[in-house]
Amino acid sequence: MSSGRRHGRRLSMPITPLRATAAISAIRGIPRRSGDALGEPVEGSVWCTRRSQVKISIDYSGRPPSVVYYPRSFLKFILLGFLLVSLPLLYALVELIVSLDRLGTQSQQAVLQAAQAGRASRQLYEQATTLERVVRQHLILDDPQLVEDYARLRQDFSQTSQQLQQLPLDRAQLAQLEKLADNESRLYALLKAPQRPAAASTALAQGYAQLSEGAQAMLAASNRLTEREIERLQQTAAEGRKTWAYLALAAGAIALALAILFAVLIARPIRQLDLAIRRMGTADFTHAIEVNGPQDMRYLGQRLDWLRTRLHELEAQQTRFLRHVSHELKTPLTAVREGAELLRDRVGGELSAQQQEIVRIVRENTLQLQKLIEDLLNYHQTRSIEPQTLGPVPLADVIRRVVREHKLAAFARMITFEANVKPAVVVGDADKIRAIVDNLLSNAIKYSPRSGMVAIDLFTEGGEAVLDVVDQGPGVHAEDRPRIFDSFYQGKSAPEGRIKGSGLGLAIAREYALAHGGRIELLGRADGKRGARFRVWLPLALAELPPAASTAARPTLQEEG
Repeated sequence: MSSGRRHGRRLSMPITPLRATAAISAIRGIPRRSGDALGEPVEGSVWCTRRSQVKISIDYSGRPPSVVYYPRSFLKFILLGFLLVSLPLLYALVELIVSLDRLGTQSQQAVLQAAQAGRASRQLYEQATTLERVVRQHLILDDPQLVEDYARLRQDFSQTSQQLQQLPLDRAQLAQLEKLADNESRLYALLKAPQRPAAASTALAQGYAQLSEGAQAMLAASNRLTEREIERLQQTAAEGRKTWAYLALAAGAIALALAILFAVLIARPIRQLDLAIRRMGTADFTHAIEVNGPQDMRYLGQRLDWLRTRLHELEAQQTRFLRHVSHELKTPLTAVREGAELLRDRVGGELSAQQQEIVRIVRENTLQLQKLIEDLLNYHQTRSIEPQTLGPVPLADVIRRVVREHKLAAFARMITFEANVKPAVVVGDADKIRAIVDNLLSNAIKYSPRSGMVAIDLFTEGGEAVLDVVDQGPGVHAEDRPRIFDSFYQGKSAPEGRIKGSGLGLAIAREYALAHGGRIELLGRADGKRGARFRVWLPLALAELPPAASTAARPTLQEEG
């Protein structure tokens, strides 16, 4: 037992321990329970303020509850969905822009460093060869001015070496550059010595030749560095393209998944509304309407449920009214008809010819009024047109029974039946299928002339049972064809009988045919003669009864008529 407060009052309700379910909704402080149609005691409580919006689902079936949080507005929910779907794509776009900018910066720096390294290495090589040339000239000419020139060139060589050291060279290049600088310093010290042995001149020449070769090796290393930078940029670009492709696929997949998720969440309340409307369209008012979604969609579902309740009440009132009216009309109508029958049988004495005509008119009008009341009740039943008792229905047997019921009316006007009936089994409500055949056959008899013939054909085609009812009456006028199946509509063709119809028979037949997944149409006669031809299509059962079970030991319609 649990309790709660609602608008300052304490609530408590019993609960059944097995498969109990409660859905308690409160919108703007007005509580609402759904699922009352189940008739099960439910336990639940909720504290609601004037501005609260609470939805609590209690499920004792053993499954974990599923909770979906919706925004207050359906428009906000759609905008939120668009935003969340676009976030992965926006992230991928921003990442692509940042990566391109980073790659561009790296490329610019790599090109600049490669150009500086190449230029400095070339200068270093040129300066080394110049130093070698000056030293060789000094060794040959022994000119002190050449030593001063060497000192100036040596400063340029040192500056170029320092520039190369500031560049991102590898360890081998830096070691080689330091070795060049040390060799140049050692050779310069030997060059400045005041007294040099003869072997020193040879060592100087060889040393500066090696210095030039080392500078040339540095130039080659710088070229290789440029090539490595180009390869590294190409590799970085390839890796970037692969990363961008993966990122695009991941962002697209996430966006697609979010789009599908939000499409399902958006479509859920719409499907619930559509299902509720279609149920109400088929006069099914027994299922409570509950819409899960944003507040405005839930409110719309509540209004639809209110409409369902009102329609259910109105239908019940209409049913009670029709039953009451039919009962109140049948009682005096039966008395009038019985009185007319007694007068016609001369129970009260002999009648004159004029009195007999009056009695006949009274009797025929009471019969017409009784048929009209019955048609009204039958038409009201078509408001709940879903078949109630489903089962296999041998259509040939139904036709045979209906023919027997109309045999007396047909015999009175010398109308015969010509039938070509093949076995066909459909699934449906036997009473409603019988009403279809009965309305078509009574309509054919009503409009057939004296000594006329009504043709009945039953065959199967394309998984359907096809029933044709053809008469020799005046047919249906062209202007009556579009409305021949409308309720209470009576065409221009006058019936041959004295009792006028109510205009509901064909409408009831059409509603019942549609309820069984079939259809009914007015067709022209195949032979082009005068008369009307109505055709009904009904789906066949998956497994038909054996032909022997529906045809053995039964007389034909020709024999019955």
